[in-house]
Amino acid sequence: MDIGKKLTELRKTAGFSQQEVARLVSLHTGPITNRAVSKWETGASLPDAAQFIWLCEIYGVTDVVSEFLDIGTGSPFSGLNSEGVRMAGEFISLLRLSDAYAETSPIREKRVEAARVVPLYDLPVSAGTGIFLDSDNFESYEASDIPPEANFAVRISGDSMAPDFVDGQIVYVRSCTELEDGDIGIFIYNGDSYCKKLDRSNGLKLISLNPRYNPISVKYAYELRVVGKVVG
Repeated sequence: MDIGKKLTELRKTAGFSQQEVARLVSLHTGPITNRAVSKWETGASLPDAAQFIWLCEIYGVTDVVSEFLDIGTGSPFSGLNSEGVRMAGEFISLLRLSDAYAETSPIREKRVEAARVVPLYDLPVSAGTGIFLDSDNFESYEASDIPPEANFAVRISGDSMAPDFVDGQIVYVRSCTELEDGDIGIFIYNGDSYCKKLDRSNGLKLISLNPRYNPISVKYAYELRVVGKVVG
C-alpha cells in the first residue's frame, strides 16, 4: 500500500485542503505546515505516530488495518471500484455539509471555522508617521476570523490609532477607492501610507484616534488616495 497515495485519497474524500489538515494536526501534536502534509502525501516523509493517529481521526478512519493494508472488509469502500469510491466520497461530503449529520467534536467544530488566506503587507501601514505601502512586498496570512469582505491585511505601526488599534496589530481591509465621513481606512497621502479616520466636517482631514496626535489637513496640492476600508 502506498501510504502517501492513501493519505491523499482520504484527505480529498474528507474534503480538506492541505492547509486545513496542517492546522488541525497542529492543534494536537505541535506546529506543522501544509508543506509537511504535502511531503507525507508524496512519500518524501512519513508522519510520526501521534500525527498519524490524528490524521486517522480527522479523516474518520476507524479500521487502520483495513484502510491502509487492504485487509478485511472493515472499510466502507470495500468492494467498490474507483468510480464507486469517488461517488461515495461526494455523498459523504454532502452529508458533512448538512447540520443534521454534523459531528460536534472539537475537530469538526474547527472544520466549520475554515481559515482564509489574504496578503499581509510586510511594510507596516503607519499609525503615526507615513510609510509607503509597497504593494509587491507581502506574505500570505491565514486566519479563521478574516471577514469575508476583506481583501488584504496590514500590520499597524505606532500608537496614533490607540486604543482601538495598537502597535503591531493586524487589521483587515476591504479594497475601495471612496470612504464615507467617519470611516477608518488606509490612505496614501503625498507618498506615505496611513491608517486614519476620515473627517469631512471642516475641510478634509485624516484623524488619529489618539488625542496626542494632531489631525493631518489634506492639501489639495498633494495626492490623496484611498486604498481601502478597515473592516476588522
